[in-house]
Order: sequence, then C-alpha cells, then structure tokens
Amino acid sequence: MTDAHAQLLSLRASIDNIDAALIFMLAERFRCTKQVGVLKAEHGMPASDPSREERQIARLRQLAVDADLDPEFAQKWFSFVVAEVIRHHEAAADGR
Repeated sequence: MTDAHAQLLSLRASIDNIDAALIFMLAERFRCTKQVGVLKAEHGMPASDPSREERQIARLRQLAVDADLDPEFAQKWFSFVVAEVIRHHEAAADGR
C-alpha cells in the first residue's frame, strides 16, 4: 500500500466517523424539535416561527464564517432541516 493510499484510507475513516456523529446529532435535534411540535400543537401555536428562523439563519451564518464554512451552504442546510421540522410540527397539529 502506498503512503497516499494509506492517507486516503485514514481520511475516509475520519469522514465516516464524522458522518456517523452528524447523523446521531441530527437524530437528537429531531427528538427535541418533535417535543417542540407537540408543545406547539397542544397550545395552538403556529408550526413555524419566521422571526426565530431569521435569527437562527443569522446566527448560523456567523458560525459558518467563524468555522471557515460557506455561509450559503450553512443557510441551505438549515433551510432544509427547518422545512422538515415544520412538516413534523404540522403533522403534530393535524393529529390533535
């Protein structure tokens, strides 16, 4: 095995570990947002909160800059996740 191949395997192992951590963190995030959806449904609150979403986008964009990550990518990721969260919240409200 060449040094380049060994380095590639090592980097890929790190990437795989990071991907696993991201999945578990997303699962935990969705467990929390599910509770938020139930709470909102129980109290007749709207599924989405545009002002919070705007604050979160600004916060995450700044975090992305600080982390040397493209803020546009961070915003796209957040928008994708929020759309799924809102879908879950609407389903929780429909179930009430």
